[in-house]
Amino acid sequence: METLITGLHHVTTIAGDAQRNVDFYTEILGLRLVKKTINFDAPDVYHLYYGDETGSPGTIMTFFPYGRLPRGRKGTGQLTYTAFTIPTASLSFWVNRLAEFHIAVAGPYRRFNETYIRFEDFDGMGVELVADDTDLRKGWATPAISAENAIRGFHTVTLNEAKVDKTIELLTGAMNHILVAEENGRFRFKATANGGAGTYVDVQHSPNELRGAQGAGTVHHVAFATDNDESQIAIQEKLTEAGFQPTQVLDRNYFHSIYFREPGGILFEVATNPPGFSVDEPVNSLGTTLKLPEWYEPRRAKIEAALPPIQVK
Repeated sequence: METLITGLHHVTTIAGDAQRNVDFYTEILGLRLVKKTINFDAPDVYHLYYGDETGSPGTIMTFFPYGRLPRGRKGTGQLTYTAFTIPTASLSFWVNRLAEFHIAVAGPYRRFNETYIRFEDFDGMGVELVADDTDLRKGWATPAISAENAIRGFHTVTLNEAKVDKTIELLTGAMNHILVAEENGRFRFKATANGGAGTYVDVQHSPNELRGAQGAGTVHHVAFATDNDESQIAIQEKLTEAGFQPTQVLDRNYFHSIYFREPGGILFEVATNPPGFSVDEPVNSLGTTLKLPEWYEPRRAKIEAALPPIQVK
């Protein structure tokens, strides 16, 4: 089967206060702030990217922090939980660490023969940590979180759907995913390239749940990874043939993107792996200065003045 989508690329979420968002993902979870830029479509709002040392595809959680924004509501038509991997031996470390910061933890639970815990960030965004010793990616170590305990990257995203048939048809058709497990109304798919952590998509059938409402703590979109511009165009053509309406290719500086809505209403993106986050600053200083696309540079002073100050502690 043709390999066009290689797994997850990033998940982009709506947040409230920018500094609280930085504190949660860098201080508590220990991810690296790899890029501080703006929402290209709303330049008065940050776009903050967190991930491993280089912001590798499959590790990247991104946020639009809108300030005093009401919370959204989890429900159908949404990506409700983003799961990261940790080593099995680190499970108790993370339970204790989250407790230190007064973050309520649910679990440990079992699902598809894996153990995971569940909690929410300061805005109510759903996060899971999955014990997975097969994930050999290197996490970003901090003074408080050793390399042995560090979060590795994505494991799974959960799509909450009132109806699943058309979404499953999309995943297994134009998006070349394979169904690998089913349990309690949850269907797990993997990208055909390889499988394993960072390639899983879970579709949760929730026919009696309310539809989600967008706001702080809800996901804006999920991006799937593809190797290059040529494979992205091939996906775009397959999606069009399948009756979807993907956008034209958009230049996001760090990757190229197309967007479309899946049948349940969740916004999907397909993003290229290159050029990556070191295209405009060296790896050792990623995320330390505000980066703007060239067409916004003439407005830098005005943009910087409107953005709230943030810092990594």
